[in-house]
Amino acid sequence: MRCPAPRPAGSYLSEPQGSTQCATMELGPLEGSSYLELLNSNADPLHLYQLHDPMDLAGEEETELHSETDMDTINCDQFSRLWRDMEGDEETREAYASIAELDQYVFQDSQLEDPNKDIFIEHIGPDEVSESMETPAEVGLKKSQKRPFPEELPADLKHWKPAEPPTVVTGSFLMGPVSDSSTLPCLLPPALFNQEPASGQTHLEETYQTPMPSSSSSLSCLNLPEGPVQFIPTLSTLPQGFWQISGAGTGGSSIFIYHSEVPQASQPPSPSGLTVHGLPTSPDRPGSTSPFAPSATDLPSMPEPALTSRANVTEHKTSPTQCQAAGEGSNKLPKWPESVEQFYRLLQDTYQTEPAGPDGILVEADLVRAKLVRSSSKSLERELATPDWAERQLAHGGLAGVLLAARERRRPRETQVIAVLGKAGQGKSYWAGAVSRAWACGRLPQYDFVFSVPCHCLNRPGDAYRLQDLLFSLGPRPLVADDEVFSHILKRPDRVLLILDAFEKLEAQDSFLHSTCGPAPSEPCSLRGLLAGLFQRKLLRGCTLLLTTRPRGRLTQSLSKADALFELSGFSMEQAQAYVMRYFECSGKTEQQARALALLRDRPFLLSHGHSPTLCQAVCQLSEALLELGGDAELPSTLTGLYVGLLGPAARDGPPGALAELAKLAWELGRRHQSTLREDHFPSAGVRTWALAKGLVQHPPGATASELAFCSFLLQCFLAATWLALSGEIKDKELPQYLALTPRKKRPYDNWLEGVPRFLAGLIFQPPTRCLGALVGPSAAALADRKQKVLAKYLKRLQPGTLRARQLLELLHCAHEAEEAGIWRHVVQELPARLSFLGTRLTPPDAHVLGKALEAAGRDFSLDLRSTGIDPSGLGSLVGLSCVTHFRAALSDTVALWESLRQRGETKLLQAAEEKFTIEPFKAKSLKDVEDLGKLVQTQRTRSSSEDTAGELPAVRDLKKLEFALGPISGPRAFPKLVRILMAFSSLQHLDLDALSENKIGDEGVSQLSATFPQLKSLETLNLSQNSITDVGACKLAEALPSLAASLLRLSLYNNCICDIGAESLARVLPDMVSLRVMDVQYNKFTAAGAQQLAASLRKCPHVETLAMWTPTIPFGVQEHLQQQDSRISLR
Repeated sequence: MRCPAPRPAGSYLSEPQGSTQCATMELGPLEGSSYLELLNSNADPLHLYQLHDPMDLAGEEETELHSETDMDTINCDQFSRLWRDMEGDEETREAYASIAELDQYVFQDSQLEDPNKDIFIEHIGPDEVSESMETPAEVGLKKSQKRPFPEELPADLKHWKPAEPPTVVTGSFLMGPVSDSSTLPCLLPPALFNQEPASGQTHLEETYQTPMPSSSSSLSCLNLPEGPVQFIPTLSTLPQGFWQISGAGTGGSSIFIYHSEVPQASQPPSPSGLTVHGLPTSPDRPGSTSPFAPSATDLPSMPEPALTSRANVTEHKTSPTQCQAAGEGSNKLPKWPESVEQFYRLLQDTYQTEPAGPDGILVEADLVRAKLVRSSSKSLERELATPDWAERQLAHGGLAGVLLAARERRRPRETQVIAVLGKAGQGKSYWAGAVSRAWACGRLPQYDFVFSVPCHCLNRPGDAYRLQDLLFSLGPRPLVADDEVFSHILKRPDRVLLILDAFEKLEAQDSFLHSTCGPAPSEPCSLRGLLAGLFQRKLLRGCTLLLTTRPRGRLTQSLSKADALFELSGFSMEQAQAYVMRYFECSGKTEQQARALALLRDRPFLLSHGHSPTLCQAVCQLSEALLELGGDAELPSTLTGLYVGLLGPAARDGPPGALAELAKLAWELGRRHQSTLREDHFPSAGVRTWALAKGLVQHPPGATASELAFCSFLLQCFLAATWLALSGEIKDKELPQYLALTPRKKRPYDNWLEGVPRFLAGLIFQPPTRCLGALVGPSAAALADRKQKVLAKYLKRLQPGTLRARQLLELLHCAHEAEEAGIWRHVVQELPARLSFLGTRLTPPDAHVLGKALEAAGRDFSLDLRSTGIDPSGLGSLVGLSCVTHFRAALSDTVALWESLRQRGETKLLQAAEEKFTIEPFKAKSLKDVEDLGKLVQTQRTRSSSEDTAGELPAVRDLKKLEFALGPISGPRAFPKLVRILMAFSSLQHLDLDALSENKIGDEGVSQLSATFPQLKSLETLNLSQNSITDVGACKLAEALPSLAASLLRLSLYNNCICDIGAESLARVLPDMVSLRVMDVQYNKFTAAGAQQLAASLRKCPHVETLAMWTPTIPFGVQEHLQQQDSRISLR
């Protein structure tokens, strides 16, 4: 069957006589014109072949369209000759190369967050686009002298990327009989080819999928909206015949689609099956008839489906989770290959296994979104910020919920890095395993494959690793996968989740963003090179990386540049008690639950340590052992006693010296920042067997048979401290350096084993009979006597008032673990009366030890608890101490504490918390600070209107200094909110509105502020420097200043925009300011006239001591003359 070839609208080719197409202008001969001009023209590429090499198209009026390649039409030989001739033109060749680069650029960024937004306008701006817009005629006359940049390319529609997303018409697009009377009736094929499209056809606004019975032979006509159209066959059978699709966006008067055989689902569709035959396809660019489309070699890191389609279309191979979620009425998509299905099931079975024993107890801890701040104003290094308790942004649903929410914000084809931070023992590895199990149970449908890799397996030497080794061979269980599975994963990297657990164990993490990586997934390189390729988004581009790590000071670059950061905050007190209940429930000893909880509540210090799941488990294990012994069980009061109770029975059952040998291994590995050891590290097979049997070491997931690791980080710290207490290799005078209380440059190590100082103090100072003697025997414990004297002398010489906040807390913990009366008395008596922990995180154990020390001191203290992240229970316990007379904390946390106490009916504690709270001085640095201050004022107003309470809040009543420093963006927006509450601060003496970045409250802000002057009877200092105040604001200020005549001592208008009119108004009011002593109007814009007005007014004000008046707009001679007349005028 033959039909007329479609002719695009606006073609420059001449029409035969009698043609029904509209005649258009003729295209002249090629001689004298370059191929670049043809490129810029609207000529149809089909007819360029005819003009260049009229082999079969000359004299032809029809083009045959069928499912097989027609060698009688335009073929690859014709195209090759035309292409060689075009390459001979130098400027054309350069232009095509530029277009190829542009095509690649457009292709890589084609899927943005807003698909309807023009990609070029977003990147180069609308102004540049408007400047580069040219008419086709102008573009055709220009000669390109060099390869143009993307913004220099012509802007006509021929070279411009469509702004609207392509209309996707699936293979089931056939419509039934249309009821609309304006729709073109279906015609038989012979009549169809002689008809012009009707103008009133129904528009296809969305993607229609209306299946039609295969037996039907009727035709339907669809009118498509403007824009590109893509046809994707999805039905296995379609009626034979043609379909007509017409519309302004199709590029021609009509398009005829003839159904041919649909390719099988297991095979990629052939290029000829999706295109109009007769156009040659590029040999190395499948699926594209354009020689300028990027090939697979041009974009090695892009997903394979992106090389064949630029629309967000459904892939031919879809995951089983998507197929299960599809509706019954929709067409079922093809399945995966059999090998991929088998691997998918194997991976599910691998991660579905629940951990056995105590590791399988699930008590969900809070996951908080973390923020980064600079470690100092002069450093680019970033560290974790410490949010106030009320500011925390909780991530609901755990890590699985985070991953589900992250898919809504991720950019297409971009690797997403999510990092989860937490201290040792907070349960990071457990949550990583929970994510894998959630996927295996079908709760993460956005991922087809999840791979979990422990990072201690990635420090192996060698450079023969491939990406498939990282995915299949280094996980908790080696997986078997063939090349077809690996190829399938590479095609859809956006559906892959890679979990890297314990990221802190990787060596040289800072080099991942800068080191070289393997050029292709199949080429071998080192494991570090593979990780560098992942973090540099060159390997498996588009996947999701989930990292769990322990933060230590500054974050590495690979973590600080993560797309999302979260922090595990640990258990609350209620969650810790719930864990104890679950532990004994899983152990089958529910009758011991109540007694175990009673034991824990009797030890508040251990209960405060319940925020760590690892310590919760240790407390439960010791409680279980004590309850089985019967009698009056009692838990120890220190962490040292807890681990002595756990390891004492194991040490007595082991070979002689086994515990000391294991402690030495723990110390040596900790010095190298390691926690894994090999079998040959043990001094004997008996020690290794004993350590495995007692659960002191275990096989970590993903490790080889010869690799072992300590069961917890805190156990390694305790064993390392035991070695320090027993070792004769360490000199006694060097021992104090391991307490981490000295400056870092004097420490012999970097305190990687951060639990060692507290355990060391406890092991050395606690009685040997229940400490070291219970572990290694009385004879070995006698070695610690000399070390005890050295440490006692060192601790008693320390001055707690000279230590930083973190070091002071560490000293309190060491003194508490030591349980030595002399050391504890010395430490608490030397505490300063004003304790500031500003910016230092306070954990529940820190708050407990601090409160105990303050009570023992017997003196009054003032505490600054801002930016500490202290929890409400810890804040309430410290505030309730009678020795704490004043405290500062976050406004939001304090107001929440008051509300909680009011609801619980604790009137006495509420009254004490209100009376002790102070905000003097207060500096607003963010919009939240102003809002919190407003809530405090509102609390006072509510309190004043209540019948059972009366009077002002001391925090509001006693505020004397208020600073406002929000900058030029937030300042003008937040200042009106501040003005509305200023009148509540009746004792305010210092109002500073100056900031280094300039608040710029402007004349409007000055006008609003002036209205509050009658209520600010105590105001002594008013600083309005650098606020963009003009004459208008200066006049408003001068009108209101007499309200402050009796109190104002200092007025600063430094670096504003006040001219002569404003200076004159200030000069008039100056004699009325009887209390004013200093006035600063430097760096304004008034001239000699304004200066003379101020100088004349100054002579009438004997009470004014200084008038700073230098400004560059006043001649220097005038300034000197005025200063000579009145020495109170300052020109500095």
